[in-house]
Amino acid sequence: MKELNINDFTYDLPADRIALYPLDKRDQSKLLVYRKGKVMHEQFRSLVDFLPASTMLFFNDTKVIPARLHFAKETGASIEVFLLHPVTPSSLLAEAMQAHEKCTWKCTIGNLKRWKDDVLYKLLGDATLEARLVNREDGIVEFRWNQGISFAEIITRSGETPLPPYLKRKPESTDRDRYQTVYAHYEGAVAAPTAGLHFTDEVLQSLRAKGIQTDYLTLHVSAGTFQPVKVQNAVEHPMHTEQVLIRKSNLDNLLKDTFVVPVGTTSMRTLESLYWYGVKLKEDPDAIFTINQHDPYQSYTSLPSRQEAFKYIAAYMDRKKLDILTGETSIYIMPGYTFRVCQGLVTNFHQPGSTLILLVAALVGDHWKNIYQQALENDYRFLSYGDSSLLLP
Repeated sequence: MKELNINDFTYDLPADRIALYPLDKRDQSKLLVYRKGKVMHEQFRSLVDFLPASTMLFFNDTKVIPARLHFAKETGASIEVFLLHPVTPSSLLAEAMQAHEKCTWKCTIGNLKRWKDDVLYKLLGDATLEARLVNREDGIVEFRWNQGISFAEIITRSGETPLPPYLKRKPESTDRDRYQTVYAHYEGAVAAPTAGLHFTDEVLQSLRAKGIQTDYLTLHVSAGTFQPVKVQNAVEHPMHTEQVLIRKSNLDNLLKDTFVVPVGTTSMRTLESLYWYGVKLKEDPDAIFTINQHDPYQSYTSLPSRQEAFKYIAAYMDRKKLDILTGETSIYIMPGYTFRVCQGLVTNFHQPGSTLILLVAALVGDHWKNIYQQALENDYRFLSYGDSSLLLP
């Protein structure tokens, strides 16, 4: 691939444009509609008026877990343990969240130098949570607790909402609800799929009333989504890996002749990763569902159509008798990427010089600069708790 200078994907974002709190009502956020070079300014509740009649929206139904745990040592030192992904008893988030008595997770640890070999304790009513550092270099922490409840319940009692670092404030009780989509279901994300935060039951009902089809897939958003691009040539940025769950019903819907619009960059990454898994299955019928960041940029003698790729996956799931397919993706969507599935995008306004800006630029080209300039000039609120856009190139 040619070089991508990350400086070409930055813009001036004043601090007062970063939304520190959500609006009182989710669907009262602004909606910038970009369609074939033209920009319109609307309210999010009118989203349905700008979607093609044949649209199928794909939502990410991951649920944010209270992944930030605080332990106080007897010396008074505070240790913060931020859950990243499980190691045992399973690397699958759905299984790890239902663990009883003990589990281990890879974590980032605040004030690590003050945590020696001692066990940290946290009282949770009639339960006690213990944390032991079993691998300092890799940040592997073992948790044990003394009640017959799941790890999901343990962290619900003890954890804090993992707000994005750029908000620079402590989570409040209202964040437990508002930093979560109304359709969140499968626990495992440590960051919200924020494009979905604007949807309400009323907006979803308006979609159904107009005949807009909807479906739900799962990508457990990792903390890597906030990882800045630190290299001049953005192509060299190491992309983070996230866990994906696809259901047979997702494939059935993707095999229909619809206009595919993902809600959020995580849904887009999931759908595009699914295509590339179909490419792998064409070459190897038993290929593992793992998509590496540069897989889409390799040289291929021929590539299947969207429908053909999904048929390979459906055949694989039938052969393996699978209703749910679990995989991992570190797909890197940047300018030069050819979209195989997605034809539009609902998304918020992202940080300058981020992989998410690169993804937007891959979809709309240099028009992203005008889109963001128009948003700044029209007082849009930016980042996770900010306003929304509908991009239809």
